[in-house]
Amino acid sequence: MDRPLRLISANPLDSLARNVEALLVVASQPLTLDELAEATADDVERIETALGLLRERYSEGRSGIVLQKVAGGYAFGASREAAEACARLFERPVERGLSQAALETVAIVAYLGPVSRPEIAQIRGVAADSAVASLVERGLITEAGRENSPGGAVRYRVTALFERVFGLESLAALPRLDDIGEDQAAIRERLLEVAEARAS
Repeated sequence: MDRPLRLISANPLDSLARNVEALLVVASQPLTLDELAEATADDVERIETALGLLRERYSEGRSGIVLQKVAGGYAFGASREAAEACARLFERPVERGLSQAALETVAIVAYLGPVSRPEIAQIRGVAADSAVASLVERGLITEAGRENSPGGAVRYRVTALFERVFGLESLAALPRLDDIGEDQAAIRERLLEVAEARAS
């Protein structure tokens, strides 16, 4: 009689890996090592080993879902092979329909955040109210305090959802401005000018 397929191979950390797997399945956002350790009442080193077991089980080519390190934590996501089918099912509502203005605005916030609407408008050369409101509504950016002047403008930063939607482990994974093509020279120049003005 054939033995049933085990999701995780026999290992002293088998039970811990199953618990970590369950936590990642039920979590609504990526979980950090510390959060996983606290939830399982175990130590970070053993959590890392359990994640290694899960990463092997849920790897590209073996499973329709993969274990990802994203937005500063760990989460399950669709494999590259299954991503197109998942996109058709859910129509990726967070990403779908982002206007050019919204894409430019979220890029500015990602690179320069926290940044205010007036700064975004200065960089883009047009008002940013509508694009900012749309991005806040979608959960891609959020308020991050106010400028230091009296009645200072609200500043914005990107959220963990932004990192997750765009598949970034952290903002450090964003392409460097120097790597953007020559056709983006004017945008890069405006970004750098505003960044220098804010630093002074």
